[in-house]
Amino acid sequence: MGNFMCMFLFSVISLIFMRKHVLLVLISLEFIVLILLLTSVVFCMKFNYSFYIYVLFMTLFVCEGVLGLSLLVNMIRCHGNDYLNSMFLW
Repeated sequence: MGNFMCMFLFSVISLIFMRKHVLLVLISLEFIVLILLLTSVVFCMKFNYSFYIYVLFMTLFVCEGVLGLSLLVNMIRCHGNDYLNSMFLW
């Protein structure tokens, strides 16, 4: 579990520091999702639980990825680029 925590911390740090492009933020979020899925598989295998929660997580994370990509495409169509500064968030 120490490796998963280290990977999770690195992905959160990359999410914090790579905030120029929306695509980089989405890749960092998907890496966090991948680590959460791997952690849930290890948890289910360690305690002999069923993998239904894994399928539920996978469905939710696929929906999250599709929503992020659709927002990215919409932003590129409206603004012409994927810079976070062009959205006037801060």
